[in-house]
Amino acid sequence: MFNGMVLDNIDIGPGRLRVRHGGSGPPLLLLHGHPRTHMTWGYVADLLSPHFTVVCPDLRGFGKSFQPLDTDDSRHSSKRAKALDCVKLMRMLGHQRFGVAGHDRGSYVAFRLAMDYPELVTKLAVIDSIPIVEHLERLDWRFARDWYHWFFFAQRHKPEQAINADPDAWYDGIKSELMNREAYEDLLAAIHDPAVVHGMVEDYRAGLTVDRDDELRDRAEGRRVVCPLLCLWSTYDDLERLLGDPMEIWKNWATEVSGHRIASGHHVAEENPTDLARSLHRFFSDC
Repeated sequence: MFNGMVLDNIDIGPGRLRVRHGGSGPPLLLLHGHPRTHMTWGYVADLLSPHFTVVCPDLRGFGKSFQPLDTDDSRHSSKRAKALDCVKLMRMLGHQRFGVAGHDRGSYVAFRLAMDYPELVTKLAVIDSIPIVEHLERLDWRFARDWYHWFFFAQRHKPEQAINADPDAWYDGIKSELMNREAYEDLLAAIHDPAVVHGMVEDYRAGLTVDRDDELRDRAEGRRVVCPLLCLWSTYDDLERLLGDPMEIWKNWATEVSGHRIASGHHVAEENPTDLARSLHRFFSDC
């Protein structure tokens, strides 16, 4: 995985981001979800790097990147703070304008990048997600049952205590057979590190506080994503079943939306990297 790419730890000001980067062509930033690190993109990066200069960081609070300061409103774990990290990182790597794709929690950072920095983001791909406020406004008993972790993680201390008591049991859905050995060991190291567990949970706390507020403000002010947006979702995940057609929902937030399903479970970069890379290549090829 990451054939020919460089592994760096780059100081962006508030801390260091672990980042894998390399390839040839227009810059493409790939942002991971929970509880993954940049290593989730390994197979996809190998397929894309002949065509793009691929940049895969660990987001702040995740993996081996820095842990932000704690505050009562979790603002240092906000998607706005993480988006600014990405802008600094890309500039330090020499990329002034770039495409960005995010999966799961990483899609919210990608979304915030496109909203806050329209002059920098050429195209946006969001994978297995809709905006946070759209989730909350469609909430029903099925969402509360199946996505209860959103609200459990919003509590103080108890989520970390539960996860750290037995990380392997909490994350029992990890499918090691779908992952490169190095990626699997990197994921295990992350979920067994209490500091990283706290950082990952803080990402959810920010989601229900400052991130939600930012999205509500965007909507009230009529702000939309102005670059082309690609919405991808996994057929064997439950996003569409619980919330409806994700592409139709994203049309409320962007001026140009396309999208389709991919045959996969939730962790599509590991479960179906070929189809995911093909979709991303097609979408970003004329950046």
